[in-house]
Amino acid sequence: MKKIKIIVEKHPEGYVAYPLGFKGVVVGEGDTYEEALSSVKSAIKFHIETFGDESFDKEEIIETFIAEVAV
Repeated sequence: MKKIKIIVEKHPEGYVAYPLGFKGVVVGEGDTYEEALSSVKSAIKFHIETFGDESFDKEEIIETFIAEVAV
């Protein structure tokens, strides 16, 4: 079992979740935080079943930060 870092965003319409370190697009959504996590977990499983080891970027993500800048 591999641990995967997930970003969860809260929007006015609900939640969007996506994993870090994947090739391609893998996204889940839901009305709640838990629904979005469940949805993205299902999408990740499908992506791995479909593409196998090619699903992952070659470099491991050690740590994730969220920063905000004004431009």
